[in-house]
Amino acid sequence: MQVNPHIFREYDIRGLVEQDLTDEVVYSLGRACGTLYKRNGVSRVSVGRDGRESSPHFRDLLSRGLRETGCDVVDIGMAPTPLLYFSLFNLDVGGGIMITGSHNPPDCNGFKICLGKAALYGPEIQGLRRIMETDDFVAGASGSLTEYEIVPVYDQQIMSRLRLGARRRKVVVDAGNGMGGFVAVPLYRQMGFEVVDLYGEPDSKFPHHHPDPTVVENVQDLIATVHKEQADVGIAFDGDADRIGVVDEQGRIIWGDQLMIIFSREILKEQPGATFISEVKCSQTLFDDIARRGGRAIMWKVGHSPIKAKMKEEQAALAGEMSGHIFFADRYFGYDDAIYAGARLLEILSHTEQRVSELLAGVPPVVSTPEIRVDCPDEKKFQVVEQLAAEFKQDHEVIDIDGARILFGDGWGLVRASNTQPALVLRFEATHQERLQTIRRTVEEKLRQLKGS
Repeated sequence: MQVNPHIFREYDIRGLVEQDLTDEVVYSLGRACGTLYKRNGVSRVSVGRDGRESSPHFRDLLSRGLRETGCDVVDIGMAPTPLLYFSLFNLDVGGGIMITGSHNPPDCNGFKICLGKAALYGPEIQGLRRIMETDDFVAGASGSLTEYEIVPVYDQQIMSRLRLGARRRKVVVDAGNGMGGFVAVPLYRQMGFEVVDLYGEPDSKFPHHHPDPTVVENVQDLIATVHKEQADVGIAFDGDADRIGVVDEQGRIIWGDQLMIIFSREILKEQPGATFISEVKCSQTLFDDIARRGGRAIMWKVGHSPIKAKMKEEQAALAGEMSGHIFFADRYFGYDDAIYAGARLLEILSHTEQRVSELLAGVPPVVSTPEIRVDCPDEKKFQVVEQLAAEFKQDHEVIDIDGARILFGDGWGLVRASNTQPALVLRFEATHQERLQTIRRTVEEKLRQLKGS
């Protein structure tokens, strides 16, 4: 069949409803996934969906395709993505599919596909495309369809894994009308916290703001409400609640690498020498703080699938990304769950008089840029990064596990090829603003020369 090849991304399948994701495409995707499952000895899978208008219909089409290959389907209903991952560890299934557009606009939707307990990515997703384009489907006796209410089981497990202290705080939760609120708000109240619910009702039109807490403008309502309510912390989720955003009691954003510092400090109290993984965009202060406290800090590639694989390989206690994907293997299953990450932050606050801002005491001040995207054709972007790394290696240390992170002693510059766009992603950090600008000019000038050649 004809299908837009661009919907098959590095980590998921994603496109415009009715344009890219037609009924035929979604039904065929179900058959392709079922074919993949059956060829890997899997005959029972879970399916979850977000609150988008197209998601119930897509659930029906996808399930029909899966069942026609002989797969039994366990429908966990409307749920955040982490609860689909949770089902892989707690139900008798050999895989699962989450129907979600995550933080993308309302006219988009998508599919996150898991085989066993791991999400497919890269060549594995392209393999589904080939099955669809060549009609290489298996057929079997029609599989069954059952429904399973997963939220109460999830709540019970999370509560059993937490070690709450006596202190209770006030928390503002902004789900951005995505999937996080209707699970997180009751759970945090069950934990004994006073919760101010901001935009917790699922609404696929996202009427208040876009559900992406990495964008500063999207957390302005959260910041204002933390001030107004004199709350101790604000927690935000992206559309499908696998990414977390946090603001402290003063309304300052706590980025993913800073959140990792808070969590790693607590884990190292109980697990001296524990291993932590984060990616090349993260602050040097994170890696230094872990090492200073006797932990093992590993810098790795960007992307939740490579990070989960590295976690397993290194038996890491925790991993995280700037984007707010936080992966706890410590007392959890090792996947990215923003609701659980929020619960772990509240657990820390239940044991201390300290404010969130004070939990970062001793971290040296640095200045940094946000991610900077520079257009660069897909066929050229990796070559440009390779040439850049080679140029700087002549007189600088360069970390090249994912792009080129060029070390300048009192700062660094990163240039890497985007996994999802025809673009280069740049980020810079230094001890002070003037040095930051110098490092940025040095790297960008070299980049301009290479792109023009």
